[in-house]
Formats: sequence, structure tokens, C-alpha cells
Amino acid sequence: MPRNKHPEETIQKILDVSLKLFLEKGYEQTTILDIVDNLGGLTRGAFYHHFKSKEDVLNILLDRSFAENDPFETVKGMKGASGLEKVKMVFASSGNAKYPELTRAALSLMRHPRFLAEQLKNSKDTAKMLEPLLKEGMADGSIRPGNAKHLSEIVMLLANFWLIPSIFPSKDRAEFREKSLLIKQILESFGLPAIDESILGQIDVMADVMGIPSGRKSTKKPRDEKK
Repeated sequence: MPRNKHPEETIQKILDVSLKLFLEKGYEQTTILDIVDNLGGLTRGAFYHHFKSKEDVLNILLDRSFAENDPFETVKGMKGASGLEKVKMVFASSGNAKYPELTRAALSLMRHPRFLAEQLKNSKDTAKMLEPLLKEGMADGSIRPGNAKHLSEIVMLLANFWLIPSIFPSKDRAEFREKSLLIKQILESFGLPAIDESILGQIDVMADVMGIPSGRKSTKKPRDEKK
């Protein structure tokens, strides 16, 4: 069999097909065989030559989606905005998932140790991107001076783990909102008032993406069945 001279094209094709199937069928319902069957003649071996698993495909799709809409790059060169305002912009972007299906799949997979470890690494990397914005805010007076490194890590742990229902379940959206308000209070106690009403207004959207139930129950009494 001739060697593939353009592996990047094969990788891109696998990613494109996988994304299409994940969005159409759902991540859990899509198998590697489904992906291979839609690769136009490429074999299962071609898939495993570039990816170890379906989870690896999902991770790369998530990374690329973030890179395409990286809020840290958006605010980096923004003039006239304080450090706090830039942090708020980054926070606000968290509720605007481009592909909610991929986000839901990632959240469900965080029960798996290997995937959880990968997301922990990603959170540490994100904390390093948040840290300079916190330092900027501390320097311009919009954020109370303190340890920006530790604060960035606390933010990531709370947002990326404590709020995740597959790790710390929220029974309904009321409890999810309660957790969000507590995070707001914690950050304000560190001099970081970054969660405002506009961000709190996205809670239902975030809860929907995470698959958290509304908790609303019908007040109507069931009709008696006729005998």
C-alpha cells in the first residue's frame, strides 16, 4: 500500500466527518465504524494511524473550536479596556459554545479518568492565559491586588470542575444557579467582581448545554382513570 503523502489531509477529513456525525447523530451514538464508513474509501487502519480513540478526535475538535474563537486572543490587544473588563469578556464567552453537542459530550466523558486528566491539563493551561489579565487588572486598580496565579487556578477549578454536573451533580437549575452565585461571592471576596448580571443571565443557557434539568414540575393533578 503506498504511503500517504498528505497525512494532514487525512486528519482533516477524519475531523470533518467526525464533527458532522457528532452533530447529526450525537457523540455517544456515533461509532468509529460510522466515521470510517463515511471516509470515502479510507480504512479503519487509517483512522487508528492518526487517532487512538473517538475521545482523541473529540479533544482535537474541542481544541480547534476554542482556537477559532479564543477569547483571550480577542481581548489581548484591546485598548481602553481595564483588566477586569477583559476578564468579564472572557467569562461572557464561556456561555457561547459554538458546538453545544461537543460540549455536552466532553462533560459526560469527564467521568472517565483519562479524559478528566486531559481536561485538568487544559484547565491549567487556561489558568496561565487568565493570569496575565488578572495581573493587568491588579495593576490598573480594577482588581484588588493579590496572587494572580493562585486566583486564576481557583477560577478554573470552580468553573471547570465544581460546576460540571458529571463531577459534582446539580439536581436542577436552581441548584446550579445557587452554585454560580456562590462562585460570584467567592471571587468578589478576592476582589474580582467579574460575574455580573449579564453573565448570570447566561446561566440557563449554560445549564441547557450541560443537560441540567429545569426542575419544574407540573402543578396539575392527574385525572382519575375511568374504570
